[in-house]
Amino acid sequence: MEIKEIFNLIEKNLIDFVDLKFTDLRGTFQHMTIPVRQFTKENIKKGFGFDGSSIRGLSHIYNSDMILKPDLETAFFDPFFEKTLSIIGDVFDPEKRKPFEKDPRLVAKKAQNYLKKTEIADTSYWGPEIEFFVFDGLDFGIYPRSSFFKIKSAEFGEEELEDGYPMAIKLGYFPVPPYDKLQAFRSDMVKILQTIGIEVEAHHHEVASGGQVEINLRFDTLVKMADKVMIYKYVARNLAKKYGMVAVFLPKPIFADNGSGMHTHQSLFKKGKNLFFDKQGYGQISKLAESYITGLLVNITPLLAITNPTVNSYRRLVPYFEAPTVLAFSKRNRSAAVRVPMYYQNEEKSKRIEFRCPDPTANPYLAFSAMLILGIEGVRKKLDPKKFGFGPYNNENLWEKEGLKQTPDNFLTVLEALSKDRI
Repeated sequence: MEIKEIFNLIEKNLIDFVDLKFTDLRGTFQHMTIPVRQFTKENIKKGFGFDGSSIRGLSHIYNSDMILKPDLETAFFDPFFEKTLSIIGDVFDPEKRKPFEKDPRLVAKKAQNYLKKTEIADTSYWGPEIEFFVFDGLDFGIYPRSSFFKIKSAEFGEEELEDGYPMAIKLGYFPVPPYDKLQAFRSDMVKILQTIGIEVEAHHHEVASGGQVEINLRFDTLVKMADKVMIYKYVARNLAKKYGMVAVFLPKPIFADNGSGMHTHQSLFKKGKNLFFDKQGYGQISKLAESYITGLLVNITPLLAITNPTVNSYRRLVPYFEAPTVLAFSKRNRSAAVRVPMYYQNEEKSKRIEFRCPDPTANPYLAFSAMLILGIEGVRKKLDPKKFGFGPYNNENLWEKEGLKQTPDNFLTVLEALSKDRI
């Protein structure tokens, strides 16, 4: 979008403020708000200054000045603040006048460019399934001699929220209202997302009780999808607040129930051709796709430090909760770390692989980039999954199959692996 178009948009819609957003290392949306009078052509080109040392993982106090430049293509009308235009920005070094190397969005752009330079493919497509909980209330406290937490949900059928239609543990997939108490919330969220230009394929209640939901976004290229994930979380949290509820992206907030993942569908294209499709291959995926999968699984320990970046992430990655704990790939088997979706046959455009380990606490810019780089490394080395014991495996209980490798069970292990790993 050209500057002239932005100014026309601002004038036509009587915009008062421009809200510039960016993402920190841990995947939290940050923002600064500019009065529209200061949003001039000159300032757009120069950028807007801020203290980078106050942003986690960005800079130090002795080198703190940073510039935020708006990417005008990302502009959307903020659904929660009147007469406000939101725009995602890129962080720049004010002295070098170049993009700042620690900006997660820059990392994602570099990953896209790296893919093109390899000439293996020219485009990657991403379709994350972002699961989260919407609680009626959430209380917690941590003190020197005590701690507590209390989750409130009408779906639990407890105390003052009891309405006669409780949702049983692990039976949240697909009951209709009144058991599903978040139909209206999800529909309102979809309307908002579509209004601001984010296409949605479907929404539904997820397996867990307590208000676990999923809203499926239409696939897109790497940086664009990472932008959409950040906006998705922004919309979810603010809409939940309007409902008097709390949106929670913690992977495992309820001990005895399923956790929330960010299963990430991905594929590679070159000149419009899907490189992951082979009609004669296992699950109709190509050998190139199998090598890509192997690149993910061989490097899964350091990879999980980026795609599953919290202590709580590893409370989700346990057997028997539909969690992908087995280092294998398979058709239709959700216990495998990588699944080959089989909903539609003989459709080249829709063929992809699903890496099931990531969770919604991940920074999408870094997570998608890490998956792409490691997948491409597998393709470059022509890694064979069979040589590593990764399968494919069919209709088997992989949790009980002997000899299969498992995902790491704690955060420290993956952090140590990441500190040592270099590609």
